[in-house]
Parts: sequence; C-alpha cells; structure tokens
Amino acid sequence: MYQPEKQTWDDDARKAHQRERFGVVVKTILEGNAFYREKWRGIPENRLAYDHLEDLPFTVKGELLADQQKHPPFGSNLSFEPSRYSRMHQTSGTTGTPLRVLDSPGDWDWWAECWRYILDAAGITREDVVMLAFSFGPFIGFWGAFEAVSRLGALTITGGGMTSQQRLAVMRELGATVLLSTPSYALHLAETALAQGIDPARDLSIRATIHAGEPGAGIPATRGRIETLWGATAFDHPGASEVGAFGFSCSARNGVHINEAEFICEVIDADTGTPAEAGVPGELVLTNLGRLGFPIVRYRTHDVVKPMERHTCECGRTTLVLEGGILGRSDDMVTVRGVNIFPSAFQGIFDGIPGVVEHRIAAYRQDQMDQLHVEFECEDGADRTDVVAQAIRRSLGIRVSLKQFPPESLPRYELKAKRFFDRRSADWRPGMEL
Repeated sequence: MYQPEKQTWDDDARKAHQRERFGVVVKTILEGNAFYREKWRGIPENRLAYDHLEDLPFTVKGELLADQQKHPPFGSNLSFEPSRYSRMHQTSGTTGTPLRVLDSPGDWDWWAECWRYILDAAGITREDVVMLAFSFGPFIGFWGAFEAVSRLGALTITGGGMTSQQRLAVMRELGATVLLSTPSYALHLAETALAQGIDPARDLSIRATIHAGEPGAGIPATRGRIETLWGATAFDHPGASEVGAFGFSCSARNGVHINEAEFICEVIDADTGTPAEAGVPGELVLTNLGRLGFPIVRYRTHDVVKPMERHTCECGRTTLVLEGGILGRSDDMVTVRGVNIFPSAFQGIFDGIPGVVEHRIAAYRQDQMDQLHVEFECEDGADRTDVVAQAIRRSLGIRVSLKQFPPESLPRYELKAKRFFDRRSADWRPGMEL
C-alpha cells in the first residue's frame, strides 16, 4: 500500500525498512531465481544481506540481454514459473536490442504503488482528468501511470492511437487537467496547438504535467518553456523498464527524490565502483525492493547524478534528492578538447534560445579527437546560426560544427526522442546522413 509517511522517516527507520524488504528479495531469489543464484555463486549466504550490499556484484543491462539470448525468450531472471506472470514489457531499444521484462500480478501492483508517490508529489487527485499522451505499445512508458491513475479514481484518457490534433480535441472537450508525456512531445503538442490557433495556457485546462522517458523536465530552461506554453506546473519522473518507477520531482523544484520506500539507491564513481561523496557527480545504482518476480540488485543505470546532502526538503520529504535530476548518461559522454560533455546539456541551451524548436547531435572522430556536429531548426526559419554558436560557446566553452534546417525538417518523437547519434566508430563527417 502507498504509505506517504515513509517519505519523512529518519535514517534508522529507512534502513530498518530497506533491510527487511531486501531480506525478502534475497529469500525469493534463493528459492527460485536461476540468474542471481548463479551470479551469487560462492558468496556465503550470510553476506547476501542489506548490511553487506557492497559485497554483491553489480548488475548491468548487457548481462541481462545476454541471459535472454541464452535462455529465450525471457531469460532466467525469473523468480516464479512463467505461468505466474501476466504482463510483458520491453525497453525502448533506442540503444540496442530491447530487453523483455515480465511482471506478475503482485509486481504490477508494485508498479502502480510506485506511481502513487509520483502522483502525490505532483498533487494529482481523483478530481483530475488525466491525458496520457502515449502510444501504449510494449515500451513500459506510462502503463504504470495508467494503472495508478485509474486506481486513484481520476478520469483517465488513454491517448494511444490518436494524432496530436485528436488528443488536443479530446483534452479540450473533456477538460483535461493533467498531461503525461515525454517533455519533447509536450513541446511538440503545444506547437501543434498554437498552429491550430489554440493557446494551451489560455484555451485548455491543464494545471500540471508529468514527464518521463528522456531528460528535459529537470532542466530549468526546458521546464520553464513547457510551463510557459501550457500555463501549468511541470514535474519530472525518471524510471526504467528493468528497474521500476524510482524517482519524482516535488514542489521544491530542486531535483528528483528517490523513492527509498521501494528502492535502495547508491551513487558510485563510474571508474572505480566505489561510493561517490555527496555533492559529487557519479553513476546511479539501484536495487528494487518490491518486484520479486523480476528482481534487480545493484543495477548500474549509467545515469549520471549528483546526490545532495541528506536533509529535509521544503516539501517535507527526507528521501535522497538528486540535484538537477538525471544529468546525463555516462556512456554518452563526449570529450571535446578536454571538456567532458553530456548531449543532454544541449537541451537546456536550445530551450533558452527563442525560436529554436528541435535539434540533434552527432559525435564523430577527426584526427583521433572527438568532435560534435549539431543540427537544429527554428519555427520561423530565421537564421540563428550565430546565436546558437555563441550560446554553445558561452555555456560549454567549445566550438562545434553547425547546420540549420528548415522548419518541420527534423523528426519529432512521441516516445524517447532520438537526439544523440554516436558516429565515432564510423567514417562519418558533417554533411553525411545520420
């Protein structure tokens, strides 16, 4: 059951709760999970415990994918017989082969309860009318949100199979008050509305938006643009198909809370695997505590985060806060003339330049050095190449190859936007097709 009081506990209460829940995870794994039993072979059973978590090996996506190839179609990270599972989702596949993930009815209840914390932080109640602008395909996306909103008792509008124009019409006719989508699609939907003569902030009733699937809602410039266009308060939600819905932003606007009632969070130095200090960026590592049918222990997300010192947030919660949310991905980092750059940094730059509505980035190698090529478009077609070059130089301290495209030339995405293309292993140069 959703228990809001667990967001305000002290360290001792948090650790006692996580210790008890992790004990159930370990017991379930030892009884029937072939993947982790093999992974933990040779570790004494008394070390398979919360207080010895750092003794346990990390889990990475590559080994889960390899396990599914070896044991098709779902792999061996299953604690129950296949007949006990009722839902199948898969990762979006934006960075390779999709990973299939199964959930038992109990696990799916857990997904919905995790989403209750997200809805609560955003102030969503049963009086709201919620539009889920999502295709409802096999990607987990907002499926958990749909379940949680339905159980909350709010009217739920499933936008799968609709065009942007149809979604806007339904939102207007039914008086939708909440929008759930990726941040890039929220911007695209607002652009579509304006092109139809509809001002989302004036003509629609949206008061809150919740965004997942990609960086954006945690970037002040992007969040500000969404809020201005919609006349609403935007909230960020990081999650992952293989781990769960683990984080949410709150009214304090200072980052993302980890739901420590349902997840154990570690932040490590990506190179050494040792714990990172508070205030120092590192890689996010997560262990879920309620998804017993598909457990994940010490999962290296490759998300770069900056943990704040533990404190009582302005919203009243005491759970760990990641300053600025997800800062980027360690496997996407590009080093240009000694400067470490995450492609997500460009989102905030472009959202701070009036008129720029879409962009994409390619990393390539020239003379044994990493380089960046940036393509963008402006809604009015006006030449902003110099403005963009100066903004990138001012923000990141580097020069990049630039190309401006005509309006509506670059692709739009309903799910995760594909804006970063790593071409460093290919003989690629600016001007060639991405």
